[in-house]
Amino acid sequence: MMVAAAFLFATMGVCVKLASEQYGSGEVVMYRGLVGVLLLPLLARARGESLRTTVPGMHLWRAVVGVSALSLWFYAIAGLPLPTAMTLNYMSSVWMALFLIGGAILSGGSRIDARLFATVLAGFAGVAMVLRPSIDSQQLWYGLLGLLSGVLSALAYLQVTALGRVGEPESRVVFYFSLGGLLAGSVIAQFTGGFHAHTPRGALLLFAVGALATAAQLLMTRAYAKGRPLVNASLQYLGIAFAFVYGVLLFGEPVQLIAVAGTLLIVAAGIAAASLRQRGQVRVRRDETLPPDIEP
Repeated sequence: MMVAAAFLFATMGVCVKLASEQYGSGEVVMYRGLVGVLLLPLLARARGESLRTTVPGMHLWRAVVGVSALSLWFYAIAGLPLPTAMTLNYMSSVWMALFLIGGAILSGGSRIDARLFATVLAGFAGVAMVLRPSIDSQQLWYGLLGLLSGVLSALAYLQVTALGRVGEPESRVVFYFSLGGLLAGSVIAQFTGGFHAHTPRGALLLFAVGALATAAQLLMTRAYAKGRPLVNASLQYLGIAFAFVYGVLLFGEPVQLIAVAGTLLIVAAGIAAASLRQRGQVRVRRDETLPPDIEP
């Protein structure tokens, strides 16, 4: 599910890049949320699920943190080279690993598999090799905001895990996140150039952004609810590998040896994380004294 989500997010990124030629970032965020708000009630009804929740505070926190992370990332993209902004945002997996390790130490409870942490670091090293980030002194403010977007993304992903643990279906989780994006995007658009007229091509791109984002969010939410956070963090880096392939095939970006090596490192880290996950499941099944939600 996480691999499929990474592919859909990368495909969405292509549509965002094309749509940005006609629309502002606030508009893209708003229409991304609008499509989700329209589609998810239909999905929930087809599944026999309700959008009513008994934990509105958790959804509010997830929406505020997630939309804030997305907005800060778009702002950082405006003032940084794209590779740098993407690298800072993809540090969310590293922050997530640090949060989990810190929580495990403070609680004295579940242990974090050091090998999974290593796959996260290896995957991030692959991201840096593909994107080769750079920054100068005049871009420091944008860099700090980009870094903050990664921290907030990590908190949002952990909140998704928590919502899954309390039994919230992914359609409900993604609906409230989409609603938050719709509201925030409409406000941001008012202060960043307003709204632009539609063309058939532009409208189709905006719908594609929303549909791909909604499907990817559903898959990602289920993956974080059912799987181990560090495994998902490692597999999430595959989005960069997919984006690299798209860049070469669709935008004529040059193929460089270090980028190919970084892509292979990302894939290897994802495979290693999935393999460790499978072995961990086997160990847990053999030892029934461990609860299923504890990191083996």
